[in-house]
This record gives sequence, C-alpha cells and structure tokens, in this order.
Amino acid sequence: MEQRHLGRTGLRVSRLGLGTLTWGRDTDEHDAAEQLKAFWDAGGTLVDTADVYGGGEAEYLLGRLMDDRSGVVPRRDLVISTKAGSVPDPDRRTDGSRGHLLGALDASLARLGTDHVDLWLLHAYDPHTPLEESLQALDIAVRSGRARYAGVSNFCGWQLAKAATWQLGGDRTRLAGTQMEYSLLQRGVEREVLPAALDLGIGLLPSSPLGRGVLTGKYRHGTPTDSRGGSEALAPFVEPYLDEAAGRIVDAVSTAADGLAATPLQVALAWVRDRPGVTAPIIGARNAQQLRAALSVESLSLPDEICRALDDVSAPVHRYPDHDWSTL
Repeated sequence: MEQRHLGRTGLRVSRLGLGTLTWGRDTDEHDAAEQLKAFWDAGGTLVDTADVYGGGEAEYLLGRLMDDRSGVVPRRDLVISTKAGSVPDPDRRTDGSRGHLLGALDASLARLGTDHVDLWLLHAYDPHTPLEESLQALDIAVRSGRARYAGVSNFCGWQLAKAATWQLGGDRTRLAGTQMEYSLLQRGVEREVLPAALDLGIGLLPSSPLGRGVLTGKYRHGTPTDSRGGSEALAPFVEPYLDEAAGRIVDAVSTAADGLAATPLQVALAWVRDRPGVTAPIIGARNAQQLRAALSVESLSLPDEICRALDDVSAPVHRYPDHDWSTL
C-alpha cells in the first residue's frame, strides 16, 4: 500500500487507515485479529483508536493483538493513533484539562501495552478549558516520549487555525494531523477546515469516508437488518444520510461504479482518498471480508471526468464568507 507523509512532518502512514470504533463492543477478538492481519498483509500501517471506544476495550484488544509473545502483528510495524478528551458525561462531553488528558494518555498506554503512541489527538474542542492548556498536554506528551506526533480531532475551522498557529509559536509541537468526517455525503470540511489544514501543513484523516456506510449502496432499496441502519443503537447515526439528496449522490456513485467495473464502495473511497489535503481515510469494518473489500481500492484511481461528475452532484453550497468573496 502506498505510504504518505502526515501533513508537513516526517511521519509516513499508509494511505488507508484501520478504524477500531466497534472493537470490544460489536467486534470480538477473533474478528479484530482477522481485520488487523488482513490490513497488515495489505501493507497497512495506520491503526486508529480512542480511549472511549468500547469503554477502553478497543485499546485493550489492540494491545493484545500487538503483544510481543502472542500478538498477531508486531508493534513496530504499526503506526498507532489514539485520542483523548471525550468523556461519558451527559453534562460535559469533553474534558480538555491538562490533568485529564495526560491521565487518559497514561491509561491508554497501559491498555495498549506500549510505552508510546505514534500519534495522539485531542478528541474534541473543550470550550470550558483554555485552549493553550489543552495544547500544553500535547507538548508534554511529545517531550516525555509518550507520543511521537500530535494533532486534533473534530475542531472546526477557526479552532484548528487557532490551535495550529499557537503551536507554531515558541518551542511547541507542530500539529501533524486532524481527524474529521469527510465523504461525498459530508463535505462540510471543505468550507474552512480543509483550507486551514492545507495552509498550515496539517494532514487530514477522514473518518466515515463511506458516509456511515450509505455510499456502499446497501440502503438503496431498504435497510438491511444486519446493517448499522438496522440496529437500534446506530440507526440514528445513519439516518441523516438517507434523505433524497443523499440518494442522488449514491445513485451517481453506483452509476460510476458500473462504468468502471468497480463497486460503489471502491468509487466512494477512492474519491475521498485522493482529495487534496487528505492523508488517509479511516475505514471501519464489521469483519475481515468487509475490510478486504475496502482494501481492494488500492489499485483504483478515478478518471478525471468521473471525479468531476461526483464533485458536481455532491457539491456543498458555499456562500459568503466561506470562499473568496470576489467569486461569490
């Protein structure tokens, strides 16, 4: 698998990442091991997790699969990214305090069974903590060797620009990457986040690159009972992408796939993988078979005319002041 630099840093990662959101919850150890082995065999290196995935079980499971004695894949062959800052508190969804973040990192390292992570991200912006305090945790983590690189996740445009600019001043850790939802069904990052990331040399790691599964075409004629949309827990997660506008985009993806003798999954994933500023989309799969289907996109590059057609049918509305005012 092709390797790419993450932003304006020396860190190289595979241009597809493996997500672990469901590990330890819907994905058991056997299925997780099969996924990780399939990903590694395909040349994948970037594995994304978070301290809240499965209540910590995703990190614990990943640690077991990297164990020197019985692990499926050697730790040295993987680029491990994890996140901290989300908290299971209905009154406060994020905690960006220095104390919480550093404590969460230590707990993540213990679960992962490693002395460092390759990339550590603030999971979300905390409006109740001074941003410089949250960012100081990133500096401490890198200086202490507990993290090699640092970044953020789910920061809007001004938050990302402020954080990155602060980090460029003084002896601070440059932000290497930002993780945001990005797909043909969700192009909101193109308004301000992506321009800021490109300008500041920050690599984008798209989450939900398949539009929460909708872009695979599985929902075109109803909701499969074994899908996310068919589960009580995840149906509200999928529902926003089942409207008429999304249906037109899915139809266009399916038409393009037919013309290329490819699958809708491959077309949708190739589109986001090769967008300017994107380093590596993060793929979440239910099993190894689904993951292998996604990994098969490595050999596909979309023709320019297909990209333009998909751009047109999915184009978000940009109005003042999102883009250059003189063009509006």
